[in-house]
Amino acid sequence: MELNVKINKRMVEVNDKLKLRLLDDSDVSLVEVWLNKKHIKKWYDIPPVCTVDDWLYEINNRNNGFRFVTHLIALWKETPIGFCQYYKCSDAEENWYGQTTLLGTYSIDYFIGEEEYLNKGVGKSIIALLVNEVFSLTGSERIIVQPDEKNNASCNSLLSNGFIFDIKNNVYLKAK
Repeated sequence: MELNVKINKRMVEVNDKLKLRLLDDSDVSLVEVWLNKKHIKKWYDIPPVCTVDDWLYEINNRNNGFRFVTHLIALWKETPIGFCQYYKCSDAEENWYGQTTLLGTYSIDYFIGEEEYLNKGVGKSIIALLVNEVFSLTGSERIIVQPDEKNNASCNSLLSNGFIFDIKNNVYLKAK
């Protein structure tokens, strides 16, 4: 899929089919359904690291304690198909970054909730949109991601978007 990316009022589009828009309250129940699907839950419900309830708590508190995270819904022809987010690592106070410089570093998370969009290059395109969005921000220098090493689809999508695997820090990295 050739990317024709444009940014307009917090809406990013690929060939006018794939878009990202801000998550709103009406999306939360759908995200909960997606998080509980087998193909997502195995990567996002990993106690004690995090649980589906942790993800929902964060999303439900996006206007308070998790204001620093930008939560988005991926749309295909205006139909919600997935969830993604990005944030400044320095704001998250997490401990998986290794020796990565935090100044200018962002991270992204993403999943496709609707099974019929899996294995069609849509995840790769969602990542491309996220990268474009993050790198349009003043001060952004790099993006790091740490998917489960067994999540081949995610790892390969990152590599196909120009990320490299930083062995020293055990993260996928893309610099501006």
